[in-house]
Amino acid sequence: MLNYFPREYSWSSLSVMSVSRDTNSKIIEARELSLSFGSTPALRGASLTVRQGEIVAVMGPSGSGKSTLLHCLAGILVPDAGEVWFCGQRLDALSDDRRSALRRDRFGFVFQSGQLVPELTAEENVALPLLLSGTRRGPAMTAARKWFPTLGLGGLEGRRSGELSGGQAQRVALARGLVADPEVLFADEPTGSLDSVSGELVMELLTAAVREQGTTVVLVTHDARVAAYADREVVVRDGKVSTLSGAQT
Repeated sequence: MLNYFPREYSWSSLSVMSVSRDTNSKIIEARELSLSFGSTPALRGASLTVRQGEIVAVMGPSGSGKSTLLHCLAGILVPDAGEVWFCGQRLDALSDDRRSALRRDRFGFVFQSGQLVPELTAEENVALPLLLSGTRRGPAMTAARKWFPTLGLGGLEGRRSGELSGGQAQRVALARGLVADPEVLFADEPTGSLDSVSGELVMELLTAAVREQGTTVVLVTHDARVAAYADREVVVRDGKVSTLSGAQT
């Protein structure tokens, strides 16, 4: 569970200003990131800039460092060298508690397996980020339920993860990632465990939802069909962002 960090805590004390959601401003920037796991290097000077409201697909072969890059951008991992900036704040220099608070209050996450809490119902899983932020249960559940018809999940609110298909569970995970209206959604192989039809449905719903909210998306995938939903693609090879299409890093 994430460390508690009250919403009333002033981000101005961290030299962070809330930014309007426009596509002309940088929201995340990685500068020359290096990170090793023991003697195995995962990142070797990776750099990437993501602009507000942009959907960026991070591609690369297995073991290339693409998921490690995402985890550094999200403040889950701290690089051995280099810098990560979010809205003008040096993210990797924050304490563990402040990075946890940032992930809870301003980021959303969708992972390959969904990672739903099996003991909770679908609507409780969706409401979880709001509950962790201190939102009262009633308003949190109301906000969660609004996502079910939007994502084609009407009538499944009371089911647990074991009673959902893979595609349904992943749509619940998508709703959980978006329910708190995050500034950035990090999606790590969100369709990797789904068949092609379910995967396309999840991506269509994801892109429609984030464009409506103005959410920035960093999407890790090995599937070119999934990457095609993005505004821009970058390729990670041997721990570096080596090629790209679209705007410059």
